Amino acid sequence: MKVTDILRVKGNTTYTVSPDQLLAEAMKSMSEFDVGSLVVMEHGDLVGMLTFREVISAVVECNGNVGTRHVRSVMDDAPLTCTPETNIDEVRRMMLLRHARYMPVLDHGTLMGVISFYDVAKSVVDAQDFENRMLKAYIKDWPEEDAAARPTA
Repeated sequence: MKVTDILRVKGNTTYTVSPDQLLAEAMKSMSEFDVGSLVVMEHGDLVGMLTFREVISAVVECNGNVGTRHVRSVMDDAPLTCTPETNIDEVRRMMLLRHARYMPVLDHGTLMGVISFYDVAKSVVDAQDFENRMLKAYIKDWPEEDAAARPTA
């Protein structure tokens, strides 16, 4: 499975912010859109990521008042990225090693979307569920699972 498979299901809606935007405005956008990350773009290029991790650190550092701080001052300016063709197992390894919860997907410098650790975990569980159903169907007379007993997302 590849990143493109996740984006096909998830979609590629991406929320962006300018590095010169006030941090308070970016925080408001994150709250309004109910997202844990914003891609920081400047002149059409990805220059960083702003996640709730950086936001919380800034809030604590400023004793709860971010004042006139800008996104540039707190963003991760070297975010982990992948391509649509990156294998999901490689993405899992990269995210675990860097403790990254969000990863922009770039195709020759063009932002294609953002995947989260949740998206990756969900894709793995869905693939395992599909494989399990196929194996059960292969075995003759396997009892069907009660639909009410299956967990939902």
